[in-house]
Amino acid sequence: MDFADRLYELSKKAATRVVKIRTEEATKSGLVMPFINALGYNVFDPTEVIPEFTADIGERKGEKVDYAILKDEKPIMLFECKQCGTTLNAKCATQLQRYFHGVPEVKFGILTDGIRHLFFSDLDRPNVMDSKPFFEVDLLHLEDAAIDQLKRFTKATFDTKDILGTAGELKYTREIQTLLRSEFSSPTKDFVRLLTSRVYDGMFTKNAHERFTPIVQNAFWRFVNERINETLETAKTLQGTATREGQSVSDAKQATTPERASDGIITTAEELQGYYIVKGALSGAIDLGRVVMRDRRSHCAILLDNTNRKPICRLYFNNTERKRIGLFDKGRKDEDTVQITKLDEIFNYADRLRATIERYESPKSSVPEAMHNTAADLCSDE
Repeated sequence: MDFADRLYELSKKAATRVVKIRTEEATKSGLVMPFINALGYNVFDPTEVIPEFTADIGERKGEKVDYAILKDEKPIMLFECKQCGTTLNAKCATQLQRYFHGVPEVKFGILTDGIRHLFFSDLDRPNVMDSKPFFEVDLLHLEDAAIDQLKRFTKATFDTKDILGTAGELKYTREIQTLLRSEFSSPTKDFVRLLTSRVYDGMFTKNAHERFTPIVQNAFWRFVNERINETLETAKTLQGTATREGQSVSDAKQATTPERASDGIITTAEELQGYYIVKGALSGAIDLGRVVMRDRRSHCAILLDNTNRKPICRLYFNNTERKRIGLFDKGRKDEDTVQITKLDEIFNYADRLRATIERYESPKSSVPEAMHNTAADLCSDE
């Protein structure tokens, strides 16, 4: 079993364990230790992994970080663990920051709740842990790019210089992506001013700001949609080429479709495009890896966290002359279907799609109690 397979296997186990974990110790044994083991380190070998590693800081003695990973008998990574479901905020990171400073030879600190793993270094100032992580891995929403980066931290390939060589780029790319998602969702005045100044010769007054904000947002959405269309056209071309070269039509469709259901259900290009438009409309509101499509005979369901209990919308595209989209902003059992003539019109319902997400993410929604413990309770020093 290669590294990626080990992670995907751990991801499946984590999805079943997460609702049963109620304590920090259970988080360590059920999620964190298997994660460290997946990286190739033997959690039961004290020459590779030391639990409760001493990280004394000045006059503060007895400071202990949850796990230290060793290479050649020297610590190379520190793991600070919080109970599963904890909001990994600045207060949690402060505790790890102290330990990081107390072990100057270590260049990487990992803050985790067993599911999310935030990787920190000292890119800004030597021996002072950065306030923001340069890399993050979410076990429940694994992506190939994240797995490739995480592979650098495995026992077989770990090299401090190699990782630091890419950490800076990862950190700033991550932060810029976060800014772009935010601007895509709700353009700031500075962003609107920046773009407007390139196309508008007048003064950027309050009225100009109000006028151009929706124009900028609409242009942003259309740009993303055009890129999606280009990708789909490229996929169609590759599909035709593959078919001509002997690949079966079904195999070609499988290569360009996110999900092909059984019983002859085939996801069409329009359904695929609608799926990506919905993801574009939700950009900045949710981790898009959580948005999943399931095709059915009567409709195409777009779900949060791949569960029927959290429908985001439904695409009714089987009737090519009368396309409809089903919305759930009023409740899971209260579907409101509206007719659309063009796929671009899905963007008109972005606010309602986002409202659905906000309702599912609300603390009042039916999520296991353990997932809603406050940071104040779970991030305090031990």
